[in-house]
Parts: sequence; structure tokens; C-alpha cells
Amino acid sequence: MAYRAPDFFDLDEMLTEEERLVRDTVRDWVSDRFMPVIAEAYRKGTFPEHLIPEMAELGVLGGNLDYGDFPRLGPVAYGLVMQELERGDSGLRSFVSVQGALVMYPIWRYGSDEQKDKWLPKLHDGSAIGCFGLTEPDHGSDPGGMETKAVATDDGYVLNGAKMWITNGNLADVAVVWAKLDGEIRGFLVEKGMDGFEVMEQRAKHSLRASVTSELSFQDVKLGKDALLPGAKGLGGPLSCLNQARYGIAWGAIGAAMACYDEALEYGKSRTQFGKPIAQFQLYQNKLTHMITEITKGQMMNLRLGRLKEQGTVTPFQVSMAKRNGCFHALEIARMARDMLGANGITDEYQAMRHMCNLESVKTYEGTHDIHTLIVGREITGLDAFA
Repeated sequence: MAYRAPDFFDLDEMLTEEERLVRDTVRDWVSDRFMPVIAEAYRKGTFPEHLIPEMAELGVLGGNLDYGDFPRLGPVAYGLVMQELERGDSGLRSFVSVQGALVMYPIWRYGSDEQKDKWLPKLHDGSAIGCFGLTEPDHGSDPGGMETKAVATDDGYVLNGAKMWITNGNLADVAVVWAKLDGEIRGFLVEKGMDGFEVMEQRAKHSLRASVTSELSFQDVKLGKDALLPGAKGLGGPLSCLNQARYGIAWGAIGAAMACYDEALEYGKSRTQFGKPIAQFQLYQNKLTHMITEITKGQMMNLRLGRLKEQGTVTPFQVSMAKRNGCFHALEIARMARDMLGANGITDEYQAMRHMCNLESVKTYEGTHDIHTLIVGREITGLDAFA
């Protein structure tokens, strides 16, 4: 049955014609091109790489950046793209989010003109893939404790260290790697195939199976002086990138929740037990009502967040709240949908359990639920729980 996106408060009326067009174009593409292959990709633990050129053609790879002839999607249009991609699968949204927010964005914001001209067009048209190396095996929520180090030489830099849980790692032609140089966090562009740079795919996953996750290892990797992102200094560099990605996650998580709700609703109307559709029972309607209420609240929060981003007044704390809210309730809704589908809910004929497993990771990465709680808590109290 065709997907019908829930919009209980008629938020479509608050979108521009362009925003609706962008959303509907991506929505149709996800339905027509991605949904037929996702179950098999998830089962095999592979990413559908053959669709990358089509994503580039859609203009979703860094299309919100002000560079060259990029589409320059507004914040709300970009958010709606993330919503529709994650309606398909979190791995799909993760691929696009990493490519744009975590690779193209730091090159665009902190890179030299030469770095921009070399990489941004290729990353935009999908002829090159990127990854973002911040998290380490022993340092997740505390990126400031990173142990990866760069040492300056006459010719450039020598890089040593390791990164963990890196989306797109084995696909990447270039990695944006964060390392300490003389005790200060700096960003470097490390290219595929450099001596001492190894990439190992992490395949033993119950979650994000249709996404490539890797470990990066750097053993005396020699970088030229042109590998340094000149504008990025300190922890603010990688955190600014994460803030861009978290914005997309806030929208994406609600997209996954929308998919689960639609599936549970249609299942309840077609599944008959005790002589009537199970959607006619009070408990089933109670769950559907809870789901659509939380989805609507998330949609409204995301739309307001996007408008604030348009105005240039959005804060990292607001983004943290939206990421925290979206992931928490999307996971709750996915679990509820799986339960409502009964035994059928554990099969990959249905989406709910795939989204449920994926959202366990989405709730964790780029700031766990608890970390975002403390970020918001610090803002409203003025007291730093991290100190």
C-alpha cells in the first residue's frame, strides 16, 4: 500500500510551494527507488551504492550549501529531505547527512579555496564519497579527550591514531579527520590509499545494517601542508559540524516515526481479529493517538527550528532539544508499532522492527540522549554538569 504521510495539523499550509515540491520529489524517489531494495540490503548488511548517482541527481548531497551551482536548499526544505530519507531507512539519511553536514560542510566552512574546488563538486555529484572521523575507540561522548595526534614536519604533518563508528568509512575517498596538533584540535583531509591509512568495516551490527560503518587507523600517515583545514581550530570545529548533522537527525527521526505510524495504522485497519479490524479496539486506537500526537509535536518543533535556522537565530541548545525529542519519541513509536503488528512485526516484510533497531543507534550517535539532556540542562540552569 502506498505511503500516506501523517499531517494531523495541516502543517503543509505552513510550507512554501518550493519546500513541498522538494519534499514530494524525494518522497516519491524513496517510494519508487529505495523501498523496493531496502529489505534485501538490510538483510545482507549492504548499502545500495547503485543509488548514489540518483541521490546526486536529486541534489540532496550538500545541496543546502552556498557554493557554485548547488541547489541551495533552505533549512526547512533540507530538513524535509532528511525526514523523507529516514522514512526509508536511517542508513539512507545517515549516508546523505554525513556526506553533506559532516564532510562537505567543514570543507565549505573551514577549507581553503583549493580544498573547496577540489572536493565539493565531486562530493556533490557523488563521484567522491566522504566520511567524518571524530569518535575514537576510547572517546565517544568526550571528544576533547581524543588521542589521535598530528605532528608538524618540514613537509606537512604525520598522523597517528584511530577512529571508530565511522559512517561511509569503507566507501570514502576522503576522510575529514580531527586530531590534536600541539594540543589543539585541528581538521585534516586524509585521502583513500595513503600509506599507513587503513579502513576496516564493522559488520557485526544489529542496527544500521544498510549503512557502512568502519574503523579508521592511522600509522605514521604523511600528509602535505594542504591537508590541514585552515579555518578550524579547537573543539568548536567538529562540534559545529555535529550541530549541522543533529539538525538533520531531528527531522529524520520523525520521518522514521511517520513510517511506523502509517504502517501500524494500515495494518490495524486490514487485520481482523474477534470479528472486526483491530484498529476498532480501544487499546489500538489509544496507541495510534499517542503516536500521531508525538509525531505532530515533533513536526511542529522541527518546522519552528527550521524557521529559526533561516533567520540565523537558531542555537545549539535548540538543536539538541529537537534531536533528543525526535529520537526518543521515534524509538518509542517504532517499538509500539512493532508490538501492534504482533508476530508479523518481527519479519522484514514490515518496516517497524528495522526502524526500531536503527533508531537505537540514531538515539546514541552524535550525542546520546543523556548528553543532549545535559546540554539543554546547562542552558536552562547556567550550571555545567560536565565540569
